[in-house]
Amino acid sequence: MYAQKLRVDVIVGAQRKPCPMDWLDAFCMRNFTGSAEFDDTLPVAEGQMEASLKVNPERFAAAFGEWLTKRGKANGQPVTVEIHPVSSKS
Repeated sequence: MYAQKLRVDVIVGAQRKPCPMDWLDAFCMRNFTGSAEFDDTLPVAEGQMEASLKVNPERFAAAFGEWLTKRGKANGQPVTVEIHPVSSKS
């Protein structure tokens, strides 16, 4: 179990939605970034992931958004990623 439970939203244009599981899986599990700082992540559902305390959510969001944009996941539009902690009380 990871210490951080996070909600991951993607924003393309004016549309915000939970990040698709296959996008999270491709970035987290296959680690296309070559950056060890994101190794301790686990996608658990659409728009949800868990991470160790070594993972900085802001850096993850920036790197993930850049990666999604470069791979054309939004049909050529820039992708912004926002990550927010999920309350353990929910």
